[in-house]
Amino acid sequence: MGFHTFDASRADKLERAGRRYRFLSAEELLWALSLSPEDTVADLGSGTGFFTDDVAPHADEVYAVDVQEEMHEHYREKGVPENVELVTSDVSDLPFDDEGVDAAFSTMTYHEFASDEALAEIRRVLAPAGRLVIVDWAATGPGNDGPPVDERYSADEATDALRDAGFTIEHEAVRPETFLLIATLE
Repeated sequence: MGFHTFDASRADKLERAGRRYRFLSAEELLWALSLSPEDTVADLGSGTGFFTDDVAPHADEVYAVDVQEEMHEHYREKGVPENVELVTSDVSDLPFDDEGVDAAFSTMTYHEFASDEALAEIRRVLAPAGRLVIVDWAATGPGNDGPPVDERYSADEATDALRDAGFTIEHEAVRPETFLLIATLE
């Protein structure tokens, strides 16, 4: 399951607001993150920065983390907000201090990095009472959009993995094609 990355040559598809907001609105993401203006946030699998741009006005600093430098190049071309730092890194090896991030989120990328190592690393960098929001393609979905169903996780699988990594699940929503999880540190 999982562990592929989105083809950077198709990055323009990640900027189609009508399609992106169909599965997660900016308002829902901001509600789930519940940010304060002084928060430091990490967008895990930021791609072209589509959702990073929605979060940036509501945080002090945002790290746009992506394993593909080509995605950052696309983001630079469209313009990166002043409080956003582009970070080329795998989620399992984040270049942040222990407890240096107040919140983290992953929009449609959990299936690309899901592993015990990545969840342990997210836990390491999150501050006490840190919040992790995951919205991803559901293995229980029909597969009309997003990656093939066999590359996805179910909400139950993601919830179990987060609990095993020491997170508490605060909210879970399962939709026809996606799921949303809000997790906090225990």
